[in-house]
Amino acid sequence: MSRTVFQTYFPEFKFFRRGKVRDIYDLEDRLLMVATDRLSAFDVVMPDPIPDKGKVLTQISLFWFDVMKPIVKNHVISSSVDEFPEGCKPYREILNGRSMLVQKATPIPIECVVRGYLSGSGWASYRETGKICGILLPEGMSESDRLPQPLFTPSTKADLGEHDINIDFEETVKRIGGALAEHVRDLSLAIYQKGAELAEKKGIIIADTKFEFGLLGEEVILIDEILTPDSSRFWPKDAYQPGRSQKSYDKQYVRDYLTSLDWNKKPPAPSLPQEVIRNTREKYLEALSRLTGKRHDIL
Repeated sequence: MSRTVFQTYFPEFKFFRRGKVRDIYDLEDRLLMVATDRLSAFDVVMPDPIPDKGKVLTQISLFWFDVMKPIVKNHVISSSVDEFPEGCKPYREILNGRSMLVQKATPIPIECVVRGYLSGSGWASYRETGKICGILLPEGMSESDRLPQPLFTPSTKADLGEHDINIDFEETVKRIGGALAEHVRDLSLAIYQKGAELAEKKGIIIADTKFEFGLLGEEVILIDEILTPDSSRFWPKDAYQPGRSQKSYDKQYVRDYLTSLDWNKKPPAPSLPQEVIRNTREKYLEALSRLTGKRHDIL
């Protein structure tokens, strides 16, 4: 098993931001993004890392960034440490497979969520109101049902330790303007549609996902990650059955374990048993293998 990375420290570089999963460094005209093995659930970072998780997220994102180039540009400059600035070379062992050198973009302060199936907070909202983010759905739908068409259901972009809040399209327009809201909505739906179709051919249902976009000058580009088990619900197609929660290749497995505990979903998070850590790692690796054909090269 390769080295587990919970948190990075590169004193030569200007530290920019530590997110739930990624450590980001400011390299003047570019950013260095490092996907650690941290795992968050209910917007709380778990105390135990999932070995190789950061590599899985990076490799899956790189796969999708390439697939989606005909639809939208992305922020990736390189994922090869050989092409990083010279000061990165001493940290090659940490950076290999889990880092990207990216362009600096101004993040658009909206989580661009797309739902193809009725699950999670969408299912909870539907049961209560018959709607998701103000969008009225047909009566009589069941948990995990496929929606009549994919829905753009944005949310606020919360800081670490806070929760995202679902908002309707009207609120999105108020926050970022009408033209930009329509553009990121259309991009999100197009990316999801293409990704969902490709993944389904490989035995994975992408039930929902979220994208982040940034502005490079006036151009909208994809940033952060894309269609990973952290940002999406991945369900095995051969086990899909509406009317209940689904088996998954994502961190829903950890959420389900945590829900079984007497924990208030606030820091500090409880430690994860070795069995949960091991099984979670296998689920992430299975998603990587199915989507990209990669596996042993990240171990």
